[in-house]
Amino acid sequence: MSDAAIAFIGLGLIGGSIARGIKREEPDTKIMAYMRTRSRLLQAKDDGIVDVILEGIGEELRECDLIFLCTPVEYNAKYLSEIQPFLKPGAIITDVGSTKTDIHEEVSRLGLESRFVGGHPMAGSEKTGYENSTDHLLENAYYIITPTASSTEEQVNRLVRIAGMIGSIPLVLDYHEHDFITAAISHLPHIVASSLVNLVKASDNKEGLMKRLAAGGFKDITRIASSSPEMWEQICMTNSRNLSVILERYIASLSQILDELRANDNQYIYQLFETSRDYRNSFSEKVPGLIAPEYSFTVDMADEVGAISTLSVILAAKGISIKNIGINHNREHGEGTLRIGFYDKETMDNAWKQLERYHYDLISN
Repeated sequence: MSDAAIAFIGLGLIGGSIARGIKREEPDTKIMAYMRTRSRLLQAKDDGIVDVILEGIGEELRECDLIFLCTPVEYNAKYLSEIQPFLKPGAIITDVGSTKTDIHEEVSRLGLESRFVGGHPMAGSEKTGYENSTDHLLENAYYIITPTASSTEEQVNRLVRIAGMIGSIPLVLDYHEHDFITAAISHLPHIVASSLVNLVKASDNKEGLMKRLAAGGFKDITRIASSSPEMWEQICMTNSRNLSVILERYIASLSQILDELRANDNQYIYQLFETSRDYRNSFSEKVPGLIAPEYSFTVDMADEVGAISTLSVILAAKGISIKNIGINHNREHGEGTLRIGFYDKETMDNAWKQLERYHYDLISN
């Protein structure tokens, strides 16, 4: 594929990371890109990632063997009809959206089933934009590939090969199954987290004590409520049917828990926590999931003058950057006094090793 031409419509965090991964492995690949923020395209060109800056959807796309749609899910489907007249024989379109039904239905409406293979790299970051893309963001992350009924084996294999080339784990799924799965493991959790935060806000007293005491465990389990409202509104609306089914099941399970609490059924409550603990502990820790991980740990240390400065100097001496640092005022789940956050797992692991050498008492999150 080294002599191929690939276009990216949108070059943000995911599109930029795919482009970087392709250039790393096959630098002769010609990459074209279009997005509204021209300054980022100029930066990508300076970085040697983009070879041709597109002014819009037009004739230059006739060179391309593969076109990535990397805009928000609401807009990906809208670009299909604009791209269709410029597809050369054998070229295919793919996307990176986290919901698939909406775009697959538009593909079918336009008669593009033989020219489209959907995709969803299951990785992300709290940071967005091309400037935060890396050539390793998608390494060891699942890359879901969703063919149409008319997709050929060769077309699917083309996407499988690219996913593998950039270090991802390709997994071919029916797009209906994909959307039902993501409704349960990604979309519902965001609704739950946001609704919990809003419940606390509505239930708090005038002194704001709930908010004051919400550090520690509550803040951890609702971290994803800080995600982009615009992005999650689009995701929920493009997967509303599946999300409604899963949400209805969740509401039913909460209703049963309420009934058992009122009946003082301690055995049911025990089994609730036991079953969830055992199932959660069986999850793989090697493969990143849809929800971006938080790279942090806590340190149990005395509140002494210069204690934080000393710790910071130890890490700075080894070139270790801290993303954020703060005191845990609520430590009911066994957290340490000080929480330290990092930008990635490698930095976190290095920090852990350095502080261990100085005999700090460290607690993983």
